[in-house]
Amino acid sequence: MNIPFLDTWRKRRGDERGGARAPSAVGGGDPDGVANMLAECALLRARVKELGVRLDDTPRSLEAIDQLLPRWRDDPEELPWLGNDAGLYLGTVIVRTVPGAAWHLTPAGYPVVRLASGRELHVVEAGLEWAMSGSPQLSQVYAEAAEA
Repeated sequence: MNIPFLDTWRKRRGDERGGARAPSAVGGGDPDGVANMLAECALLRARVKELGVRLDDTPRSLEAIDQLLPRWRDDPEELPWLGNDAGLYLGTVIVRTVPGAAWHLTPAGYPVVRLASGRELHVVEAGLEWAMSGSPQLSQVYAEAAEA
């Protein structure tokens, strides 16, 4: 995958091979590039499109996803990938609509959303739980983030 902002980031740190560690704030030099990469969620977008749902990066689209029949649970190989995408999409909606919210990486390198209050949301975990059990609903996690 060609991700131009990563090449720029590596060059600034003198590492052409990509061995440098990622910054703690995702996208130190290009936060929009990282946010766009995390927003791709190709599998989720494809599956919900098949069901007539358009993802427009709004809280309303999270509500629409919550209302879908969980047919993905029938495919144990696809389930974790769809849950991962659901979490990244949830994070995308939060970052794009909640003032002060931003993507960050944990020390282990996992993307989380940090709210203006400093609270970190492990959105990928929430997406996986949602995909497996339907709870918590993505729109509920969003509502709690928007209130914080």
